[in-house]
Amino acid sequence: MSFRATKEREIPQDYTCHIEVKIMSKLQIEAEPYAFEFDPAATALIIIDMQRDFLEPGGFGEMLGNDVSLLRSAIGPIANLLEAARAAGMLVIHTREGHRPDLTDAPPAKLARGHLSCGIGDVGPMGRVLVRGEYGHDIIPELYPLPTEPVIDKSGKGAFFGTDLALLLGNRGIQSLIVCGVTTEVCVHTTVREANDRGYECLVPEDCVGSYFPEFQQVGLKMIKAQGGIFGWVSHSSQVIQALHQVIQI
Repeated sequence: MSFRATKEREIPQDYTCHIEVKIMSKLQIEAEPYAFEFDPAATALIIIDMQRDFLEPGGFGEMLGNDVSLLRSAIGPIANLLEAARAAGMLVIHTREGHRPDLTDAPPAKLARGHLSCGIGDVGPMGRVLVRGEYGHDIIPELYPLPTEPVIDKSGKGAFFGTDLALLLGNRGIQSLIVCGVTTEVCVHTTVREANDRGYECLVPEDCVGSYFPEFQQVGLKMIKAQGGIFGWVSHSSQVIQALHQVIQI
């Protein structure tokens, strides 16, 4: 077997190859305690527990004596932010708090807490309270997930506890989170704290979270941004949408 050298192809001296590469620099959102920098491609929008049981009349939240309108005020701002995030191609993740029908994933202490006449697992106006597959457990239609958007079913307050959320975020190279949903001082706060301990930078738009207790809403947001942003940043949905429009227009 013999090999014959071939003449190297000559490239004309006047030949020029232009390669245009667009590199997206980090965007900034006006926030407290200072501007929040993020890369949209490495950022996820997480919408916490926007479920019928918590937000609609006749649900578990109202059964506990709460004014659900205080939570429903966040629906419009979240819907606007969700639309912008989808248009920008961001990863969107939804969560639902609830339990298996046999309640084997519900700690006895959680089931017993409050000595409720109609509590978790009991039959209420929207089916069994906080049980997966029941009408009240599902996400409200105004913010319903697209088929391509992951839904994390969690049994606890935090979205990381007992779920594959960390795996989903890690596989996508996510570094920053924009966290919305309810309630501010419970599931939102717990998720932000869990994310902070795992190295994620979190932004909470103040009009995209809600609490049954106005004083908890106020203090919960202050705690996130205190001491130079001990848990994260607080901003407004209009500031986030304004930043995302830079991506949408490219």
